[in-house]
Amino acid sequence: MILHLPALLAIIVMALVTYLTRISGYLLLTGRCLSPRMQAIMDIVPGCVLVAVIAPDFATGRPADILGLLATILAATRFSLLPTMLCGIITTGLLRAVLG
Repeated sequence: MILHLPALLAIIVMALVTYLTRISGYLLLTGRCLSPRMQAIMDIVPGCVLVAVIAPDFATGRPADILGLLATILAATRFSLLPTMLCGIITTGLLRAVLG
């Protein structure tokens, strides 16, 4: 398998941009005291980003995706972000395998 130079450069640039966005937030907020409201907002941002990334897949109308979304919503009422994500991914994958 040969990796083309443009593809390699794209991967490196995307990794760098991702790293810079993550570290910039840390550097900008270092030493600052956040209000409880701002802390609550910062705690839910990862979930909001996740929803923004995966939401278009649920707009397809496929039964497996809709049922996977329902399972994820139910898991979110009981678990933290990581178990909820795992539940949603595994449930949707299994339903796609069974229902097509």
